[in-house]
Amino acid sequence: MPPEIPVTTSVRPSACPGLLRIVQAMDGGICRVKLDGGSITAAQARAVADVSQRYASGVIEATNRGNLQIRGVGPQHAALIGPLLDAGLGPATAASDDVRNLMLSSTAGIDRDLLIDTWPLARQVLDSLQSTARFAELSAKFAVQLDGGEALAMLEHHHDLWLSAVDLNGQTLLAFGLAGCPAHDPALAGVPVEHGHAVVLAVLTLFLDLARPEHIRMRHLLKELPVEAFMAQLAQRLPVPLIALSSWRREPGAASLHIGTYPQRDTDRVYIGAAPPLGRLSAGMLEGLAHLAREYGDGTLRFTPWQSVLLPNVRAADASTVTRQLHALGLCCDVGNPLAHLIACTGSSACAKGLADTKQDARQLAANLSQPLSIHLTGCLRSCAAAHVAPVTLLAVAPGHYDLYLRAPEQPGFGVLRERNLTIEAAGAWLEARQRSNTDD
Repeated sequence: MPPEIPVTTSVRPSACPGLLRIVQAMDGGICRVKLDGGSITAAQARAVADVSQRYASGVIEATNRGNLQIRGVGPQHAALIGPLLDAGLGPATAASDDVRNLMLSSTAGIDRDLLIDTWPLARQVLDSLQSTARFAELSAKFAVQLDGGEALAMLEHHHDLWLSAVDLNGQTLLAFGLAGCPAHDPALAGVPVEHGHAVVLAVLTLFLDLARPEHIRMRHLLKELPVEAFMAQLAQRLPVPLIALSSWRREPGAASLHIGTYPQRDTDRVYIGAAPPLGRLSAGMLEGLAHLAREYGDGTLRFTPWQSVLLPNVRAADASTVTRQLHALGLCCDVGNPLAHLIACTGSSACAKGLADTKQDARQLAANLSQPLSIHLTGCLRSCAAAHVAPVTLLAVAPGHYDLYLRAPEQPGFGVLRERNLTIEAAGAWLEARQRSNTDD
């Protein structure tokens, strides 16, 4: 039976979509299906594709946290949710759906550069998030990241707690930080890997002990409480002393490794990454991916924070065949395709806050770019489609018109405003000229 939806009011209520909470948009309801570590089986993928066709618009989005969301959900909410729960895509309890926010590196367990396989710890954490009743007090936006040192790792998304494997004098530790990301923030401390679960539980429990209901994220608490005070209290709750890691910073990942074919740790096995245009799949595309995963892989798919999908554990000899079939489905496997590097929110076609049709404008922009460039088109200041600041942001100010920002570490928000009220054609020409001159690099 589907889990009962709680009737009590959440301590930190959310308007974010969930599996059990359909949020309305201009094109219908949105149902967000959270995937453990971004992974989904072929059978589960077929279930998502099926209900999206039967009870929604057939449009499925890959999100920037490695989840899926079904758009255009009609009035038959229960009929859509039931098959997803039957497929094992739901939470252990209704109250825990919001808090299953654990992001892994997309190549966890198979990456040639990993220091640890994070899946065993991830399963412990996910189980605790769902089985500990008090964690239902966390906001649906409260999130944890676990990075095992993989080459393919999204390191720029800010999380309330992040953990990253590090080799220190021959010992593998988990470095961790609060209200930040491994790409930009130094670790606050480290613990032996076997105590990673204890750190996660202690941080979350301490946050709930100290935070008021209006403290939605860790950063809200740390604006009032010095991080040193939080860490001092945390140290008293852990079974081992914290290890100082003042000089350690995570080496950058390689984002381009989510598109194309790359070797795994296992000999003669590869994973193949492909990008649905602007993160959107049709039901037929998802069904096709499920078929390829079952026929050529291990029967699973992994959705990435770059809104792409990986087919893991493919025999190297089958890579070219799989790639051809991915292209036939309408996915991009070429890292040189400009469209594969663009992010665009839903835009004015389906969002009342969107000031421009960002999806259509992104396609037009990609057609005018000669080289790939990471660009984020957002219909408003909320920046729903990107959890990190892209090198270039185009902020809609009117239909077909954008302000252009360039990322700058010293600047808040999108970065430095370089041009105002550009048409999409003018924005493309400006970016092409900048790439040719290279004067800002």
